[in-house]
Amino acid sequence: MTRSELIAELATAYPHLLTRDIERIVHAVFDEIGAALARGDRVELRGFGAFLPRERAARTGRNPRTGDIVPVEEKSVPFFKVGKELRERVNQRLSSRKSSD
Repeated sequence: MTRSELIAELATAYPHLLTRDIERIVHAVFDEIGAALARGDRVELRGFGAFLPRERAARTGRNPRTGDIVPVEEKSVPFFKVGKELRERVNQRLSSRKSSD
């Protein structure tokens, strides 16, 4: 689902809200998650999961085009850890699809 699809779904689910207000809310939530990760903070959404920054050590990599060895600096990358409720919902949906086949 893309951001615009999320906004459209929310607009359908909450017709009393203006689409532009929903857009502002969605953008604000995503911006705050990004800002928290940039600060090095963990963002936990109960029942959904947690976003946290992970450190990746410096390493030696390869340029895929030329094959040259290049140094890759240490960096922080966002990581998502799925919550128990979401994992169970996804697995339940998958197991119900398998049993109907």
